[in-house]
Amino acid sequence: MPKNPRMVFWQGNEACAYGAIKAGCRFYAGYPITPSSEIAETMARELPKVGGVFIQMEDEIASAAAIIGASLAGVKSMTATSGPGFSLMQEAIGYAIMTETPTVFVNVMRGGPSTGMPTKPSQGDIMQARWGTHGDHAIIALYPSTVEEVYRYTIKAFNLAEEYRTPVILLMDEVLGHMYENFILPPDSEIEIVERISARELEEEELFVPFSESEYAENLPPSLVEMGKAHFHVSGLVHDESGFPMATAETAEKLIRRLVNKIKLHIDKIAECEEFMTEDAETIIIAYGSVARSAKEAVLIARKEGIKVGLLRPITIWPIPIEKMRKRLANVQNVLVAEMNLGQYASEVVKLIRPGTKLRLLGKVSGELIAPHEILNELNNMLLEGIDF
Repeated sequence: MPKNPRMVFWQGNEACAYGAIKAGCRFYAGYPITPSSEIAETMARELPKVGGVFIQMEDEIASAAAIIGASLAGVKSMTATSGPGFSLMQEAIGYAIMTETPTVFVNVMRGGPSTGMPTKPSQGDIMQARWGTHGDHAIIALYPSTVEEVYRYTIKAFNLAEEYRTPVILLMDEVLGHMYENFILPPDSEIEIVERISARELEEEELFVPFSESEYAENLPPSLVEMGKAHFHVSGLVHDESGFPMATAETAEKLIRRLVNKIKLHIDKIAECEEFMTEDAETIIIAYGSVARSAKEAVLIARKEGIKVGLLRPITIWPIPIEKMRKRLANVQNVLVAEMNLGQYASEVVKLIRPGTKLRLLGKVSGELIAPHEILNELNNMLLEGIDF
């Protein structure tokens, strides 16, 4: 506990904005959209205080393009949106992946498809976060469950973006975005910030080649250096280490595999999941985001009734914490996936369980949060009836 702890009472969206500023974000481009607009409002008020720039763009496509340009120019950058805007951003996300530009995209999910239910929660963008942009690629997507975690994982999103030189997606839902909670701000000694290398740190004669194969270690790219003294070419086309287009089979094979492997081969370092009362569990509930809060309460009630159940909560939605989840699911008889969609994550969980394990889905798309009693009812039905997926 710090000597002079600071207690804050923040909304989830506010915590996201303050976490971004703490991480070093100094450029925000966005377009207002419920239920993420408070992020833009907070950034518009707070960024100028630290020398940053806020700009409201004409739409989400322009917003996504603007933060990519700002990041390449040397400024940590972020945008935030909800489902319809996230759909518009997909091409730019692919461009950031191909150009290895560190950026943070926040998606506070609401009901869909189309304009859906702007003021209601959803988890319907789970697969879009993974596969929304075209082509073979890897992605990092984080999904906190508390306002304090929103603050911490926004910072982590920026760190991962810098370390792996990739866009990182921070997922929330309307409940988490609009929820207010108090928590003690972590002291600076507990916060890791991965800084961007300034071109001013380069020697005058030094040449920076951001895609140089010789600079990659364990498939990880060299840290991005701001444009200025360092000049380099950027292209969304298949390119060689100079950054200029080179549409040969050999170049394409090498580039795409490296873009995927720099994340795929470091899943153990990237992926996180929380286990709650899983040590002797015969049944595992898998839930994430706001639904995990209900699931945790359901576990506590079920334990009082003598049911050996635990919660497995993926925090890193993508890449999936495969080995950690597979290990925990290896010795259970039943798995219940609770999510505010019709089984988007359950379709991945089914690949991780051993043959004979019962899997049941509690999916909800009414625009209402899944309550603890609904999870308990589904759990009891599962124990009586068996598989339902």
